[in-house]
Amino acid sequence: MEDSSKAYVHSISGAGRLLPSAGRWNSIEVDFGLIPTSSDSKESSPLMYSKSYDFRLSVQDKSHLKRFIYIVTSLILVAAAAALLAALLPRKHAGGGSLSGLPLALDHALLFFDAQKSGFLPKSNPVKFRGNSALQDGEWKQDNTSLVGGFYDSGNNIKFSFTTAYTVTLLSWTVIEYSHKYAAIGQLEHVMDIIKWGSDYLLKLLITPTSSSEPESLFSQERGSANDDAKVDNDITCWQRPEDMTYPRPVFKCKSSASDLAGEIIAALAAASLVFDQEDPNYATRLAQTSQTLYELATKNHVKGTYSEDKDCGVQAANLYNSSSYKDELVWGATWLFLATGNFTYLRYATENFEAAVEEALPSDTGVFYWNNKVAANAVLLTRLRYLRDPGNPYEPTLKNCSDMANMIICSYLSTPNKFSMTPGGLILLQPNKSAPLQFSATAAFLSKIYGDYLTIIGIPGASCGSEFFSLERLQNFARSQVNYMLGDNPVKMSYLVGFGDHFPEHVHHRAASIPWDGHNYSCSEGKRWRDAKESNPNVLLGAVVAAPDEDDGFLDTRNRPEYTEPTIAGNAGAVAALVDEPPTPRMNGVIGGMDRDKIFSKINS
Repeated sequence: MEDSSKAYVHSISGAGRLLPSAGRWNSIEVDFGLIPTSSDSKESSPLMYSKSYDFRLSVQDKSHLKRFIYIVTSLILVAAAAALLAALLPRKHAGGGSLSGLPLALDHALLFFDAQKSGFLPKSNPVKFRGNSALQDGEWKQDNTSLVGGFYDSGNNIKFSFTTAYTVTLLSWTVIEYSHKYAAIGQLEHVMDIIKWGSDYLLKLLITPTSSSEPESLFSQERGSANDDAKVDNDITCWQRPEDMTYPRPVFKCKSSASDLAGEIIAALAAASLVFDQEDPNYATRLAQTSQTLYELATKNHVKGTYSEDKDCGVQAANLYNSSSYKDELVWGATWLFLATGNFTYLRYATENFEAAVEEALPSDTGVFYWNNKVAANAVLLTRLRYLRDPGNPYEPTLKNCSDMANMIICSYLSTPNKFSMTPGGLILLQPNKSAPLQFSATAAFLSKIYGDYLTIIGIPGASCGSEFFSLERLQNFARSQVNYMLGDNPVKMSYLVGFGDHFPEHVHHRAASIPWDGHNYSCSEGKRWRDAKESNPNVLLGAVVAAPDEDDGFLDTRNRPEYTEPTIAGNAGAVAALVDEPPTPRMNGVIGGMDRDKIFSKINS
């Protein structure tokens, strides 16, 4: 029976109020002490003196007694109120190397995905300024298919399949490796719910025809339009809450290429199957089987190419997410499918095609893990395989190259002079010619941290790059420095995770957050008044990681400057991965420092 003397509440920094919570995901427990605890006299400590003395107390002046009782009662109430406020109000979370606030930061970062959910929202959804939306997605012209669900990508109302799949893959990877850390801070159920919301949507994207004469098809990047045509209301030109949308939301479908999109969805479904393998075996099987079906389609039947090259598939999406290659995604998908099934056919494909993926990657993407490039992450993941479950030949040459590359990637983050430039405040600039630097620094922190954990498991004290050696401590310090920068340890003392700390962005470029949740529907033209308003957003988009500063650590908290203030699901996925760092977990049952050594290999026969 649940203890009725306890309640769960959460506070929103800057909003000046406490809100009731349906559960522990974004709340803290408050014990009002209404039910007394029992005591057992047998457990009482023995008294120091065996003798007792009787005293008789008489009250001569009751007015003094009443005054005394009143004062004591008042002091107790004041102290109780102060303690309650101290427990409930947001705490200051300083940077400078302190990670004590990471569980709360991780809680916030996960809540952003609840704010991005599309479709029929459960009553338990913790973000109260969101409701059901886009309930006719997929019902457009000849494509009468339900595509309800998924996540809105960023501050607009578009659903990109590519970044959704990347997000599901990355979040699944963190759960497979660090489920014990999630469980220790009460977030495992929450992150698994987020992953399932995304994987449920991805399962809808592959359409198998009823007739053998018809080709299979894969629904591509957007439900809506990424075309900036001022004459037409769409997801870019219209500033409107998702719940108020009435304009057409066309579907884009791939029939010929989209190997990159297929590869990332293969990876997402395969990785998610490992997440749900114990909790929901039937669902995990469905995920793995769909991943295998899509792999067969992408590697054997389709003309290989990128989705953004096909005008019917993702040419509009190229305006925001232009894919430069497909080979890294196919190798990435094959790697995860091998881990999800134990079928060495997939590992053979991954190792035989890894070098081709490296050669086709953009030079500017070297060492960078993000939605467009999986080479660096794939090298680290295959290095884990070599270190902890070495399959030997014929895979060894490629796996050896991967471990060498992983060392070089990690060293490139730390080398002096740095291969990559940094802002004066210490934020690494992996893509100096692109905005949103936090999405790149967060995944660099994640790769450094997770690679350090791999080395810890096998007892290697650090990474070597030629004559240079970097200790595990230095790897962890780099990862923490990037996280601390994000959380406020930077020249402007700005936490770029909304709701965390005392100073964070209040004009986030986000349609749902910027328009009041007041029971009124606002048209596209009416919504523009909220877009252009100088006031802070009426709804705090808790947990959103904004694009963040420029190369000089400058930041403009302006709604009309998305290069500073717009969050994305891909960026938040990287932030979540970087934040899964506390609390430490003791070594037990294959879990070392919070990392599960063996779960990722559970499908591979020894």
